Amino acid sequence: MSNSLFAVAIDCADAAALAQFWADVLGRQVAAGRTSERAVLLAGGRDISEPCFVFNQVPEAKIVKNRLHLDLISDTFGAEAERLLRLGARRLRDLQSGENRWTTFADIEGNEFDLIAG
Repeated sequence: MSNSLFAVAIDCADAAALAQFWADVLGRQVAAGRTSERAVLLAGGRDISEPCFVFNQVPEAKIVKNRLHLDLISDTFGAEAERLLRLGARRLRDLQSGENRWTTFADIEGNEFDLIAG
């Protein structure tokens, strides 16, 4: 294979604020030199195979549903859902399909992501 995933790039209004939100959610560090125009969320811990997240300020606001979103999984689903709410996420909907259960949230700029009960 000649390609590998380096980063997930996310357009936003305030790169520093959104990077800090996701740093708190994922337990990662924001790289030095962050600004409201650009910020980088470093790969998690010792696992350098995890991609970094790059937040880039864009002039237009988010208008429609994401075409790509993050799925998080937690074995402490209820506690993690409450923690996400305290960090500033908004609960959009609770879903269940058979034994699978998840909640769709929006981050502080309205980007959807899911928390899966694991």
